Amino acid sequence: MDVNLVLRSTRVITPEGTRAASIAVSGGTIAGVLPYDAEVPAGARLEDVGDDVVLPGLVDTHVHVNDPGRTEWEGFWTATRAAAAGGITTLLDMPLNSLPPTTTVDHLRIKQDVARTKAHIDVGFWGGALPDNVKDLRPLYDAGVFGFKCFLSPSGVDEFPELDQEQLAASLAEIAGFDGLMIVHAEDPHHLAAAPQKKGEKYADFLASRPRDAENTAIENLINQARRLNARVHVLHLSSSDALPLIRAAKAEGVKITVESCPHFLTLTAEEVPDGATEFKCCPPIREASNQDALWEGLADGTIDCIVSDHSPSTADLKTPDFASAWGGISSLQLGLPAIWTEARRRGRTLEDVVRWMSAGPARLAGLDSKGAIEAGRDADFAVVDPEATFTVDPADLEHRNRVTAYAGKTLHGVVTSTWLRGERIADRGTLAEPTGRLLERTNRP
Repeated sequence: MDVNLVLRSTRVITPEGTRAASIAVSGGTIAGVLPYDAEVPAGARLEDVGDDVVLPGLVDTHVHVNDPGRTEWEGFWTATRAAAAGGITTLLDMPLNSLPPTTTVDHLRIKQDVARTKAHIDVGFWGGALPDNVKDLRPLYDAGVFGFKCFLSPSGVDEFPELDQEQLAASLAEIAGFDGLMIVHAEDPHHLAAAPQKKGEKYADFLASRPRDAENTAIENLINQARRLNARVHVLHLSSSDALPLIRAAKAEGVKITVESCPHFLTLTAEEVPDGATEFKCCPPIREASNQDALWEGLADGTIDCIVSDHSPSTADLKTPDFASAWGGISSLQLGLPAIWTEARRRGRTLEDVVRWMSAGPARLAGLDSKGAIEAGRDADFAVVDPEATFTVDPADLEHRNRVTAYAGKTLHGVVTSTWLRGERIADRGTLAEPTGRLLERTNRP
């Protein structure tokens, strides 16, 4: 191979550990991870980042871009700029909150056409499973979606209704027939309906309206369906640590289940949410500190497979002080890496752990074999980070279309100094290049 770039650091995180190394890049692909002082091939340029840590570019498989249709909430241009600024080089877009939702091949093509010229990073797409689109699932899969999202309780938008247990079984049976993946918003509607529903600004009242039992029961039912149908399922945005024993047992039994959690569940606690501060509202909700401790234990023992953002923005006017009526979603695309690193280092975890949770794990979930690691043959996607540096979150510095964030004013460790996509620098200390991202499709298409 003709090497055109060598990226050198005293700290490169590889699957074998962290070491001083020179990464040789050829045509956008990692040609090899060489000794630190390896000779630079003729014609190649050397980029030496000193003691900054080189990570594989992060992979975020849970992003609501909302484009087209609700582009005043977010869009591919702004979302992918925020991702690049935060060290993310690949994202998968959720099928809802855009209009139309990604529930047919025609709708997928509309979304791809919108994204094609706006993507600063690589972008792939999930399809959606609705009560009436079982017939569309295989065509969507053949068209390249990475799997299918469903809700077991109301989604918050009328055009994306939830599945009941019978409808879930029908969709799972269809998807299992071609070994696809169903990703599930798991909250049981009966538990939600039975919970006390109060309007107002008190976070405690909102928390009571989304009890842990709603998650626990929905996950138990999902495990039973997956077991019976031999289906692959993934639990989205796990909030209730009470469900961890169920998941742990199901995995040990051989049920095909994976799980994610999110920065807000792992770094924010119910005790710190001020009344009326609906920038903290999400569903399922941010829970207590003791619950968070158990989620970190689930990460440590592998019960939780990955950490992704669930970036779900809206316009500021939808974040009214009333927790009952405010839009539920937390914007964190640009801040996930420093938020998690700040908490991880406090708990004695390493950047290698963060890479496993935020790059390798999501890449494995989506079957993105060219992403998620610094090793020969993978895409030359990198995040360069100064892990000791700190910054205070100023919403004005965010690339999100609507600069509403639950992290405002927090001091975080880990400054992303540059981000690289296929060997080209796309972000450099806050300066973003023109979009060069590609649209991704499932690699094992028929």
